[in-house]
Amino acid sequence: MGLTLNFQFYDLPLSHPFTISRYTVTVQRTVIVEISDGKHTGYGEATVNPYYQSTQEKLSASLYKAKPLVENIDEIDPAQLWQLLSKVLEDDYFALCAIDIAYWDYISKKQNRTVRSHWANNETPTPLTSYTIGIDQLDVMRQKIIEKPWPIYKIKLGTPNDMEIIASLREVTSAIFRIDANCAWSAEQTISYSKILKDLNVEFIEQPLQANDFEGMKRVKEQSVLPIIADESCQKEADVLACAPLFHGVNIKLMKCGGITPALRMISQAKELGLYIMAGCMTESTVGISGLCQIAPLLTYLDADGALLLGEDIATGVSFDYGKIVYPDGFGTAVKLVDN
Repeated sequence: MGLTLNFQFYDLPLSHPFTISRYTVTVQRTVIVEISDGKHTGYGEATVNPYYQSTQEKLSASLYKAKPLVENIDEIDPAQLWQLLSKVLEDDYFALCAIDIAYWDYISKKQNRTVRSHWANNETPTPLTSYTIGIDQLDVMRQKIIEKPWPIYKIKLGTPNDMEIIASLREVTSAIFRIDANCAWSAEQTISYSKILKDLNVEFIEQPLQANDFEGMKRVKEQSVLPIIADESCQKEADVLACAPLFHGVNIKLMKCGGITPALRMISQAKELGLYIMAGCMTESTVGISGLCQIAPLLTYLDADGALLLGEDIATGVSFDYGKIVYPDGFGTAVKLVDN
């Protein structure tokens, strides 16, 4: 029997409204892709995301376009499949990501091995994941920290009173803070804020400026007293080299770059360029997070809390114990969909 590719959309309700500098989400629409030979089934995920023009209609059209290609291949290496698919889905890396993760999961299950065993072993250390606190009323942000003790928090900023927020949150925890301004600051603000934030035990600042503010970023990299990590400025493989003079590190997101296959190449390049290597997530289910955590042994920093923000998940797989990844027994990514 050959391969089949099928997909289904789900609504993922969040525990709390999740706000960044651009928008607020209460329910996350997502698509789960399955690649199966009837015996082994691999799972991947992509989310609907307005900022990256990822819509349900676009994802559906892309997956239907990819379906005959996947179903007519002989078993090939994931990198070969990615090359074939990237020509068909060159304008939809979110769909490409879902298929890529599903195929890595499928092929690894067929080989009776985990996905991460292709580049790491069970003893390879992994970074702790941060837990994200979205923009909210200050007392609500404080309460979220109190309710969820965690070793590292990623704090979303982009308000008129950002420094007051961090100072106030510091009163309720001694955990490490990471700041994500989601393009909301100017170069002058970032340089000035970095000095205040360093004294408040902030580890780094993620994407403070607009993605195309290259002159500002150059100045920020030179003058900030904290490391600056690219996010919106680093989407695809070509961006790693472009980010090297402007940032101290890059945040690789599987959906933005097209899956595990290109992420591995980006990690290799970032390492050669001496950059900090972070991987992050969208608000997504345990399907996508379990795929992401397969590359964790290769990273400096990890932000894999997408499924922790959900009020209800649709799968089991990777979980976390106070920030530490707990890999389940099983091959591939070891994801299992929860019965409706």
